[in-house]
Amino acid sequence: MIHIGIVGGGSISETHARAARETNGVEISAIYGSNREKVGRLGEVYGGQTYHDFQAFLKHEPLDMVIIGSPSGMHAEQGIAATRHGLHVLVEKPIDITTARVDLLISECERAQVKLAVCFQDRFAPDIRRLKQLIDGGRMGRPILVSARVKWFRPAEYYSSSRWRGTRDLDGGGALINQGVHTVDLLLWLMGDVRRVYARTATAFHSIEVEDTVAATLEFVNGALGTLEVATSVYPGYQRLVEVTGSEGTLILEHDRIISADLRTPLSEPLLQVDENKNTSATSAVVSDVSGHKRILADFLKAIETNSEPLCNGREGRRSVELVEAIYKSARTGLPVALKAAAGAHEDL
Repeated sequence: MIHIGIVGGGSISETHARAARETNGVEISAIYGSNREKVGRLGEVYGGQTYHDFQAFLKHEPLDMVIIGSPSGMHAEQGIAATRHGLHVLVEKPIDITTARVDLLISECERAQVKLAVCFQDRFAPDIRRLKQLIDGGRMGRPILVSARVKWFRPAEYYSSSRWRGTRDLDGGGALINQGVHTVDLLLWLMGDVRRVYARTATAFHSIEVEDTVAATLEFVNGALGTLEVATSVYPGYQRLVEVTGSEGTLILEHDRIISADLRTPLSEPLLQVDENKNTSATSAVVSDVSGHKRILADFLKAIETNSEPLCNGREGRRSVELVEAIYKSARTGLPVALKAAAGAHEDL
């Protein structure tokens, strides 16, 4: 039995609690959060002793791992504290809001010899895995072009009702690092590293200190060009679309399903039928389907059991933060920014 501690009392922590309750061989032992009402309700519904003191929570026994669902700017700090109690760390996206903090967390987890993973559930979606296999297997030929559009909408109260959303200190930014980071990770996982980026951001609709609208041009190391559009300002909100073109054809992904496959050599298996009512992310922050989080948890538990690496470990999770930093830097300076993935640094061109 693996004993889990949940950090945070918000909606994403309830998603993690639901996934844990539906997973065999795990038990929610403790829940920590600053909001007594929210944490108390989670404890009543999903079990586990509730805490409002983080250090007391970390000393709870038995406890084997934590799932961190607190504001993004607190992830590394809380993860590092957990490692010092010998706990494995599964952290909600993004892993943190700066590569400097991410590097500290990775270093501490490696020192303590505990597992570290990031919740990028897109990597576990069957059709997305199928798309990666097609790209990696050469079925799409030479990479040419990729277009990703995350045109979502969040009402004003999404930000006004939260102490951390849309803030530079705790959210790290706006639409890009919060909503768009899933797609940033997806592009990196599918297409490989980005060599250079040029971007613009705007606060077009919401009264927040960071961006709600982003447009970026990406140059991938593999030679492909890409565009990335991310927003929480597009009413009424539309499903994410990712189009990938190679010399052998084009595939289109809507949310997490391949909806079109125009290849010179057609796919041997038919496309799955799209359930248009399943995903609500375009218009709501509430996660209705926890199957992706269950897959993440299962992968993490397997890594603990077999002493192997999770599919999206800390170093993989770092890549999206580095690219987000480069996009923000380009938007701030008005210049293209080159990425040095190995060194974790940027330089203007």
